[in-house]
Amino acid sequence: MTALEGKIALVTGASKGIGAAIAEGLAAAGAHVVLVARDTAALEDVEERIHNAGGAATIAPLDMAAGENVARLAGAIAQRWERLDILVLNAATLGTLAPVAATDMKEMSRLFTLNVLAQQAMIAAFEPLLRCSESGRVIALTSSVARAPRAYWGPYAASKAALENLVTTFGEEMRNVSPVRTAIVDPGATRTAMRARAYPGEDPASLKEPSVVADAILALLERDFDSTEFVAIAK
Repeated sequence: MTALEGKIALVTGASKGIGAAIAEGLAAAGAHVVLVARDTAALEDVEERIHNAGGAATIAPLDMAAGENVARLAGAIAQRWERLDILVLNAATLGTLAPVAATDMKEMSRLFTLNVLAQQAMIAAFEPLLRCSESGRVIALTSSVARAPRAYWGPYAASKAALENLVTTFGEEMRNVSPVRTAIVDPGATRTAMRARAYPGEDPASLKEPSVVADAILALLERDFDSTEFVAIAK
């Protein structure tokens, strides 16, 4: 028996980078993983890798920014499995790095729609299924800029700070009434397309692979915790 045998997990932003690595790690540990992202072809590639490695996965292509899509997905998972054991909130957009005073409000609205509002919609839609699990877990991926503001990162940093607050608050609400627990994970500098956009002159070889983040999340899931955990992964 592997560590997560029989568990049902859902990973957003699972088509590439950290999300794909987390999904593959969960599947290797025995979980059936629901892969969520907009890019169907990329999701199929991840699903194929999981199946070829002997794991189980189901793709769910959708745009999280449309709330009705999230509700429909929750309904489909409720019909098939009647619970959700692990919810990984990884999907996010970086937006344009610019001074706060020069930030385009339409772009900021789009950024907050995915990075904050869609995350709350996921929590709201899946809370009943998480409560049906013996040990429901919600893990949200954050960034160091949420706690240590950096020039030109204002909108993204603010969205991640809001996400941390939402997930931590949800954890406090669940702590005394259910087995659901929450965690915030800061992956640190990792070799991803988003990182390359933010730091175009950086040598990718100097960064850790997304699989390192996946391993840290698997280790987190193997232990109990009472209140919201915060895990910062070193380089």
